[in-house]
Amino acid sequence: MNPLYQIMHNDILGAAFLSWFVAQLLKFIFFITKYKKIDITRLVGSGGMPSSHSSFVMGLSTAIGLKIGFDSLEYALSLCMALVVMYDASGVRRSVGIQAKILNQMLTDMKEMKHIEKNLKELVGHTPIEAFTGSFLGIIIANIMIV
Repeated sequence: MNPLYQIMHNDILGAAFLSWFVAQLLKFIFFITKYKKIDITRLVGSGGMPSSHSSFVMGLSTAIGLKIGFDSLEYALSLCMALVVMYDASGVRRSVGIQAKILNQMLTDMKEMKHIEKNLKELVGHTPIEAFTGSFLGIIIANIMIV
């Protein structure tokens, strides 16, 4: 059977990607609601509520558990990887965003003395609630799609 056909009909991948897409769409809508402006980059950008990384990996992990079993090796591996991704999103990447904000302020202060073209991206990580909300969204979507 054609590998592309198999991938397109893989309901576990479908649950993961739908979880990511819904999280990105919600992030876009929340941004419009909060800032009263449209920023199309929020459809694919990182950071913000809910975490699409968390939604993606928990959608994948939950779908594997529902399809293969929560006692399977595949579920154990996917859950461990999901926890690493969520830890990274709410820890390391969030710290990078905080550092970028400080550096951007320093660059703004320096712009009067020297021409600087572009600020650093500040919205790269997630708060723990953003990561939790994204993971919860992934669990819900996987349950809807797989069961």
